[in-house]
Amino acid sequence: MRPSDLDVTYLIPAAVLIAALLYKAPAIVRFWRDKLLRAVGGLLVLACGVFLFANPRTIVWLNRVTGVPNVSAPWVYTLLTAFCASCLILIIVWKNDDRAATRRAVCWVTAVYSTVIVGLWVLFALADVPEERVHDLDTHYADTPFIREVVVLYLLAHTVAVLITSYLIWSWQGRLHGWLRSGVVCLGIGYVANLGFDTVKWTAVVARWAGGNLDHLSTRVAPPVACVSAVFIGAGFILPHAGQAAQDWWHARASHWRLRPLYRLLKSHADVKPALRVGRSRGAALALTARETYIGDEVIHLGPYIDYALWRRARDEALDGGAAPGEATGIAGAVTLLTAIEHRAVRSRDDAVRGEAPGAPLGGQAQEIARALRSPAVVEAVRARVNARTESVPP
Repeated sequence: MRPSDLDVTYLIPAAVLIAALLYKAPAIVRFWRDKLLRAVGGLLVLACGVFLFANPRTIVWLNRVTGVPNVSAPWVYTLLTAFCASCLILIIVWKNDDRAATRRAVCWVTAVYSTVIVGLWVLFALADVPEERVHDLDTHYADTPFIREVVVLYLLAHTVAVLITSYLIWSWQGRLHGWLRSGVVCLGIGYVANLGFDTVKWTAVVARWAGGNLDHLSTRVAPPVACVSAVFIGAGFILPHAGQAAQDWWHARASHWRLRPLYRLLKSHADVKPALRVGRSRGAALALTARETYIGDEVIHLGPYIDYALWRRARDEALDGGAAPGEATGIAGAVTLLTAIEHRAVRSRDDAVRGEAPGAPLGGQAQEIARALRSPAVVEAVRARVNARTESVPP
């Protein structure tokens, strides 16, 4: 694996995690008192820090700036340990409704992992590691006193946290639904991948203790596994909100498009053109609301000319012709509105029909009517049969 490949392995997950952090940042800032959002923000910041400082180029830079060989090792291990603690805190805050129990658990996690971080730096200060190792410090110094304990301590802290977090996430995801469940499943996959990272790291270190050499597991296999883990974790935080927002946008845009035939019919025969014009840049939900409002207002204006007895006859005719109830409702509404538009064009307001309402205003049937208007031949056929029957009945 070339150095450039290693850079990409660290930069891709860092970019994904930074994107997740930026996506969540407005909510975190706006609702800073929310413990769950603060926990998410802390986790993402620490995860970004791990991949930025674990990059070989950053390792070399930090060692040069401080003048201490391999000082980047305890710093990266510190970030990784703090990330583990934030994972546990997030799950504790997420799942526990008991404030007192949550506070105690968070204090325990903070105390234990803070002790681990202090131990990492104390042991590193006691170790003798003069030769800079950018890619393989874990295995190269696996038998060196004190630095050996540093490696064991951070791997143990990481493994325990990932095991607990993975178990809690997978035991909980079955209770969730929709996009939230998809996000939690992504988080679960990410933490399972983290277990793969721990496995290959432990295997390489133990092989060194046994006199073997499986360093390639630590230097070539572990970074891509960590990359996959970070991508899924980042996606897990983005997916619930982004997925729901995309779904809402699509539904609003589709509903807006489905209402177009009814909107164009009413607009073409309206006395006053729509005053509110909403462009695409203002959002699908606002455009849908504007269109629904305009349709509702125009149906109200047509109210004095609407013959609800005609609506009932048209619905019965559509049902007799084999239409489903929802389809028949739309056809009846289309027939009634077309007739009302014609009546308004030739009658004065004093000559309006003023029929009895059928129990549901036509404005509430906008989607069904718009769907029926996409098949004008069907609407006209029902309308013709209703008129023929009306004319055949003696006065």
